[in-house]
Amino acid sequence: MEKVAEAVVGECTMEEFSINVLIEGVVVKELKTHLDPRGFFREVVRVTDPLFEDGVFGQWSHSKMAKDVVKAWHYHHIQTDWWYCPIGKIQTVLFDNRPESSTYKQKMIIEMGDSTEHAGAREVCVKIPPGVLHGCKVLSPQAHLFYITSETYNTGDEGRFPYNSSLVGHEWGDNPLTVENDRREIRPASHRKPLR
Repeated sequence: MEKVAEAVVGECTMEEFSINVLIEGVVVKELKTHLDPRGFFREVVRVTDPLFEDGVFGQWSHSKMAKDVVKAWHYHHIQTDWWYCPIGKIQTVLFDNRPESSTYKQKMIIEMGDSTEHAGAREVCVKIPPGVLHGCKVLSPQAHLFYITSETYNTGDEGRFPYNSSLVGHEWGDNPLTVENDRREIRPASHRKPLR
């Protein structure tokens, strides 16, 4: 595994977490699950977490997706995202598209989801800063993605590259299910928030 930048990964080492690379500004929080005969309790994020240091809340959204759905490549110039997959398993892929970043053009892959149901899935919350392209593919029969954003939805801050863009060069596998917006390029009208 190549370590290319500092990031927070809960209380485990990067070797234990098995992420291929790190991207500057991306934070991965390993979640603790408290089990008992009734089920479990899992705290996802606190406003006091380093993961959530800005304390900014704009919107909370929930996406239910079918097997092989691919949503990529999305990015924002102002908005930060926090992703959590409580049901199912997704392959989350991040790509640093910020020329001033120490990890420019690095790709990070995380298999997120319920580890009790899906081998290799990790219960994590991932912070995705502005300028980092993000996408996912559903690896289970269905998956749910809960995400908090620092801003309310703003079409002027939404950017996209086609899911199969050579910019990232990621292979999503056979028969990815996409929609028209994931097959075209959209440039945000807003200016990107500086990295530093």
